[in-house]
Parts: sequence; structure tokens; C-alpha cells
Amino acid sequence: MKTRILIFVLMLTGMVSFAQQDSQYTQYMYNTITINPAYAGSRGAMSILGLYRTQWVGLDGAPKTAAVSVHTPINETNLGVGVSFINDEIGPTTENAISVDVSYTVPVGEETKLSFGLKGTGNFFNLDNGKLNAVNQSDPSLQSTNSFKPNIGAGVYLHSNKYYVGLSVPSFIENKNKYDANNVAVYTEALNYYLIGGYVFDLSPSVKFKPAVLTKMVMGAPLQIDGSANFMLWDKLVLGAAYRWDAAFSAMAGFQISDQLYAGYAYDHETTNLRNYNSGSHEIFLRFELFSNYNKIISPRFF
Repeated sequence: MKTRILIFVLMLTGMVSFAQQDSQYTQYMYNTITINPAYAGSRGAMSILGLYRTQWVGLDGAPKTAAVSVHTPINETNLGVGVSFINDEIGPTTENAISVDVSYTVPVGEETKLSFGLKGTGNFFNLDNGKLNAVNQSDPSLQSTNSFKPNIGAGVYLHSNKYYVGLSVPSFIENKNKYDANNVAVYTEALNYYLIGGYVFDLSPSVKFKPAVLTKMVMGAPLQIDGSANFMLWDKLVLGAAYRWDAAFSAMAGFQISDQLYAGYAYDHETTNLRNYNSGSHEIFLRFELFSNYNKIISPRFF
């Protein structure tokens, strides 16, 4: 137990002392609104998604993330709007983020559209020292604290029914949420840069194949590259696998329960030394969509 706590504290120290990263998702292709505001309304329907991720199961204080989002196009306009809520718990810290997204879409081809998006976010951060076993309880840098910080972000998203490419920075402001006794920030919101892309191949009338990639760059952290390959069978069942560079292998599955309802699950197996201290990560989500008569989605999509 002490070994597990020590390992986690060392990881948390490296992450919190220098730069906080955004929440991590294996099934980001269904939850794109949280990292790219230009995605708002791109599905042509009101899309409601709930996701829960528990990471590194069995490791004390490991991250847990819950996300809820709603986004929709505005009828007979080029605008899309969205709102999302993310709850992150890591050890003694909790962060709640509420975001509002606005997108504007222009056609750039017969079936291709280019969207521009803006994101406004309010971050509520809490450090509960009651969850710490500190040697020096009076250490100013370990005292409980609450803070609120606003932020803004932006993104672009080029897409059709066959492919997508997106570039985004969800938060431009590097807010400093906590300071030590020397007034040095020990918890800073870092800039997260995202580049995503994917393409759908029709292998047969009943089988679609989509390779996809997410590249994430954060100052002070290793470059993250997620590659995935998914197969959609009979427009109902999705099976796939993913690899997070130098971090984890993932298995993914999803099922189109009805025209409006889709459910998905992912399991991550660590490839780092952390695999000796946890039993993997689990991620589930449920998406419900209300289709619009003026812009109905003809067939299910991967993204």
C-alpha cells in the first residue's frame, strides 16, 4: 500500500508542480467537443453524451473523470453551440470545468465543411488536505484551497462524412491556481495542443474501417500520440484497438442500439511500470441524438 501511495505521489508531484494536463480519453473521437469547440453541431443533430473513466484501477488516488456534453447545430444557420461539464478527481485534488462552445461552419467543397470554434471555460479547483498524510500539516503549499479561473480556447475542424482533421487549443490562458510559501506557483494550467484526424474506408457494404490518430502536445510533458483502428459492422457493431505511445494498449467496442442511442466501452492496459500496480483503465459512454429533419444523418458515423 505504501509503495502504491509513494508512486502516485511522485507522479502527481511531477504533474501538478509544473503543468496540469487536460483530461485523457481513449474514445476521444466520440467526445471531441471537449477538446475542439469547432466540433459543436458538426453531427447535424442535437448530440448528448455522458462519459465516465476510471484510470489505473487499484492505485490509490488514481484519476477519475466524468464528462457530460450537449451540442447542436442552429436550425437554418451556419452556427453550432454546445455546453460541457467535466469533473476530474486526482488524489487530493478535484477540478470541475464548465464550458460553452460556439462554432461557425462554411462549405469548402461538395461534401466538405470547415468549422471554426471558440470555447469559454470556468475552472473550479479544490485541494483537500484531509486526503493527504502530510508530515508537516502546517506546510502552506499543502493547505486546502479553492479557486475559480476563467479561460478561453479555439479550434478548427475540417470534415465530411468520410474524414476529419482538427487542430485546437482548448485553453489559452496558463492560470496559476496555487502558490507555495515563496509565492511560486505549484499548480499551473498548461497549454494543450491537439491535432486529430481520421478517415473511413468502405471495405464492403457491411464493413467500414477507420484509422485515426490524436497528437497532444503539452509543455513539460512527453508528446502523446494515440493511434486507433476501428471496424464498423452492419452499421451497428464497432470493434477496435488503440495504442497510446509508450503508455498503453486499448480495446474498444460500441453498439448502435437504435438510430438515436449508441453505447461504447474501452479498456486500457498499461505498458509502463505502472502495470505492476494497477489492473488497467475503464471507460464507458452513452450518446443520445435527436435528429433534425433538415439535416438528418443518413447512416451512423465513427465521429
